[in-house]
Amino acid sequence: MIRITGQASSEKGGKSLWAPLAGLLAGLLLLVFSGGLFLYAQLYGPGLKTATRVTLAHGLSVRGMGQALEKAHVIHSASLFRMAARFSGRHSLKAGTYEFPAGTSLMSALRRIEDGKVVQTFITIPEGRTSAQAVRILMGVKDLTGDVEVPPEGAILPETYLYQPGETRQAVLDRMLDAGRDTLDALWAKRAPNLPFATKEDALIMASIVERETALPAERPRVAAVFINRLRSGIRLGSDPTVIYGISHGEPLGRGLTREELDTPTPWNTYQIDKLPVTPIANPGKASIAAVLNPAKTQDLYFVANGTGGHVFAASYEEHLANVAKWRAMEAQVNVYTSSAVAPEPPVAPSVARTDKAAKPVRLSARR
Repeated sequence: MIRITGQASSEKGGKSLWAPLAGLLAGLLLLVFSGGLFLYAQLYGPGLKTATRVTLAHGLSVRGMGQALEKAHVIHSASLFRMAARFSGRHSLKAGTYEFPAGTSLMSALRRIEDGKVVQTFITIPEGRTSAQAVRILMGVKDLTGDVEVPPEGAILPETYLYQPGETRQAVLDRMLDAGRDTLDALWAKRAPNLPFATKEDALIMASIVERETALPAERPRVAAVFINRLRSGIRLGSDPTVIYGISHGEPLGRGLTREELDTPTPWNTYQIDKLPVTPIANPGKASIAAVLNPAKTQDLYFVANGTGGHVFAASYEEHLANVAKWRAMEAQVNVYTSSAVAPEPPVAPSVARTDKAAKPVRLSARR
């Protein structure tokens, strides 16, 4: 009897001991399971309700990136972001501006930053703009920072450039200048032989004139040939845009040129100087530079508007006068004045009188 009673007491004590341990273990397992679910939800669960854009500045640490994302409500915890980056081995996080879609999880945000999937933003400098006009475009981009000085005329390559919001304007301008220098160097190396240019800068000046004279890609090599033929022949280039640059440095006049302006010498007025202007008159595009360095093979010395946005070309002064007459007749019929110029003079005919018709859209008079 005594032995049986002791055994029962031992079994009862054992059961009493295991019951709380089992409860504690179950509680711990539930806690771990709940914590795991919570952690999973924090790492992989949907976050944002709406798409959000965040800029992560250059030089920002992983901790700083996490804080920026938490502040923007992309993630719930900057500390968890830093831990996830550390334990997942994602240390190469790239600065930039990111677009986080609605429902982005912490791990999705982390992957997006590691992959550098930044927002693609662009700035375009149109062909034929002056450097001052290009800088105004650059300064008008609100999500760039800092100021820039106006670079030398013709130094920028007109193109569309990718930039990152928050980037400095100087960094973007430096890419434009590098592209201009590299493009000119590459095209200069492939130039046609026996061109009348002492330096590649001379070619750039000529390209800027071609750029301002025609907007039609197919015409550029032929317009370039006209100016190169005139330069070789010692005939003044006689380009209206060069006169305008001497007056306003390329800003639109809003009117036609006057006889007085055409007759007033400036370092750019190719009606008055026997050579190229002292600087480019705009930033020429790649196509205009290529056209000048590989012009069409023609004997043309003149061109005049054809009434459809292009030009008609001529190798002789007589042919040019006939083309001008056709344009005058067309102009009189439709009463549309598209550009300014003057009645042409023959290169060697002093008996032909100069007339003052500054509103007439004749291109390229044949002055020496």
